[in-house]
Amino acid sequence: MQTPPHSTALVLFSGGQDSTACLAYALQKFARVETIGFDYGQRHRVELTQRVVVLAELRKAFPTWAARLGEDHLLDLAVLGKVSETSLTRDVAFQMEQSGLPNTFVPGRNLLFLTLAAALAYRRDLQVIVTGVCETDFSGYPDCRDDTMKAMQLALSLGMDKRFLIDTPLMWIDKAATWRMTHSLGTDSGAAGGGQKLLDLVLEHTHTCYLGERTQRHAWGYGCGTCPACALRARGWQQYIDAI
Repeated sequence: MQTPPHSTALVLFSGGQDSTACLAYALQKFARVETIGFDYGQRHRVELTQRVVVLAELRKAFPTWAARLGEDHLLDLAVLGKVSETSLTRDVAFQMEQSGLPNTFVPGRNLLFLTLAAALAYRRDLQVIVTGVCETDFSGYPDCRDDTMKAMQLALSLGMDKRFLIDTPLMWIDKAATWRMTHSLGTDSGAAGGGQKLLDLVLEHTHTCYLGERTQRHAWGYGCGTCPACALRARGWQQYIDAI
């Protein structure tokens, strides 16, 4: 029997704040959800450990979602780290390049992630690819733009002769709105106290810090507190708290 359109999804899941919000979004929206992560030699490899923790905590705290959450896939993309001279794959300081892009930009990363995700989705009969890219609170990465996502959706659909949908629920919202969305999704999950449960899960278990720091606990979670990812997460959390 043919699967109904847009009932299954594959979430690009790093174990960070944004991808966890996207996973909650997918679990609330789709009947069957699988996850995919990538090991590309990132400095913050602790995210690969935390993504397993987040998945386990989600299953435990949200029974309805647990029933929809399927297989997790982790792909080895060491080649990406080998061809990238960036502060995410090398022990160098964070800075802006002459191109106007930060040296945290890994050229081709999201394009490769989406291509491999689509190949897996093809095999697993998953129609929607959910990713946490965003134009509102981002570092200027060209592979996070809405135009890029639309182009990739077209190219992947044509190239694999399968109509994929790339769903970007965070594209037009900032980090404060992502925190609000997280609370709302948890509330709508049906779990008792779900809004606060999901916020607490994100605060305690997700990882965002580019340096992989998990010994310093802040109001917004673990991290060095100074790298660009920590600064963005901290600012969004404070704006969210101030608006409550």
